[in-house]
Amino acid sequence: MKHHFYTRGLTLASIVILASCATQEEFPISNIPSPTVPLTPPRSYEYPAHPLTGLYANNTAVRNFIRHMVNTHGFEESYLNDLFSQAQRLNYVMRLENTPVFTGPKNAKPKLGSWTRYRKQFLDEAHINHGVSFWATHADAIQRASSTYNVDPEYIVAIIGVETFYGRNMGNTCTFDALTTLAFDTTRRSKFFQEELENFLLMTREEHYNPKDPVGSWAGAMGFGQFMPSSFRRLAIDFNQDGKRNLWHPQDAIGSVAHYFSRHGWQFRQAVVTRTQDDTIDGSFALGTDAGYEYWQANTNFNVIKKYNNSNKYAMAVHQLAQAIKQRH
Repeated sequence: MKHHFYTRGLTLASIVILASCATQEEFPISNIPSPTVPLTPPRSYEYPAHPLTGLYANNTAVRNFIRHMVNTHGFEESYLNDLFSQAQRLNYVMRLENTPVFTGPKNAKPKLGSWTRYRKQFLDEAHINHGVSFWATHADAIQRASSTYNVDPEYIVAIIGVETFYGRNMGNTCTFDALTTLAFDTTRRSKFFQEELENFLLMTREEHYNPKDPVGSWAGAMGFGQFMPSSFRRLAIDFNQDGKRNLWHPQDAIGSVAHYFSRHGWQFRQAVVTRTQDDTIDGSFALGTDAGYEYWQANTNFNVIKKYNNSNKYAMAVHQLAQAIKQRH
């Protein structure tokens, strides 16, 4: 889905803690934003004509973005001026985004041992045991999501396990500050992050969140399932039927992950991957272990997992964790 970052953190009890925007390095704490302050005041409210001040006062791109949000989506200019006047530039977000990404030649085989190292991050006793506990704790919601969207329950659990260690590491970076920094202070993917910032502001207006409250990863991914704002708007659902979509709530997150899989073509109770002898067949791929290469054939469900993160190692980690949790569950 998006961008994935893994650390350890506090217990699930911390999910109910409210947090203000972080301006320091991330620490693994889980938060639910307060859905009490609407993003845009009613049209009848006369907002004072506040100018844009602060770090982005003279930033032409920010001013153009505000004008776009006013003209296209009907936001109050004074409100957005106030909001962006409070924006914080997060240096650690800039540093992480600007870290060079080294990739080998296209279609080159992965390095030997790369899959073994990657697998160890997720196929351990902690991820398996906590996955079993998460399934037991939320059994009713997981079964209902599985039945509603025809998605195998163990894969709903495994995605949440790989993404946030079952809610222990949802991130505590202010999403508004992160997306503003990425959209206007970096260049590699600035257009993408401007679109996500646009979706974020629309999301907070639609769900009645204060835009300074939601927190997540440094790249703007939010909640148990780490949805980016565009995915939130398209695919998040109010699964506990309390009147709002809240991916920091486990039930809404469980239903939304199942909905995500369903919308991308998940085939219920069908094979995810098949072992092969080599990677010469269309759709096959290699994984580099310490002992040599493993060869696999990707089936439809494997490619659905890759819609979340376009990585063979990621999708295989989700698959194998799901199978390990199912066996122990």
